[in-house]
Amino acid sequence: MAEEEIQQEKQQNSGGPRGDNRGGRSGRPPQGNRPGGGGGARPQRHGDHAPDIDLDKLINDALYLDNQAHAVVARLRDMDSGTRSQLRRFYNAVRRACRTAEADRQHEFVMLRARLAYTIARHGLRSLDVLERLLLQVTRKNEQRGYERFRDLFEAIVAYNE
Repeated sequence: MAEEEIQQEKQQNSGGPRGDNRGGRSGRPPQGNRPGGGGGARPQRHGDHAPDIDLDKLINDALYLDNQAHAVVARLRDMDSGTRSQLRRFYNAVRRACRTAEADRQHEFVMLRARLAYTIARHGLRSLDVLERLLLQVTRKNEQRGYERFRDLFEAIVAYNE
């Protein structure tokens, strides 16, 4: 039975039994023609998925924040200077969003999440997916302290990444 599953997986990865790479038959979206798989959702490999950051711990425990920053930076290997610049620009946008009026802050952070998702996809920074998920938690909770801790975490990531 395991041999049959392996054979099915090989057929799905090749686009079907005839090897035609149409993408629609396997239930997966077409991967495009860009190197590295293109714009579709990338299948998770073992070890790619970092555990989510606990927002409550982040708010209440400075050492947890520091450990999470180190963990994200450890996963950010081989970044060129252009990508580091993107991170710094995004960090500056987070700082500006924290200073906005309370009535507009949640909207600013929702838009930041969209920008972060774009940056992750554009530069292949899958190690920042955990920050995107954290940003969703922060936005849903919509508390000043959560926004500030997200900013602090991002500041630590930028600092440790230099």
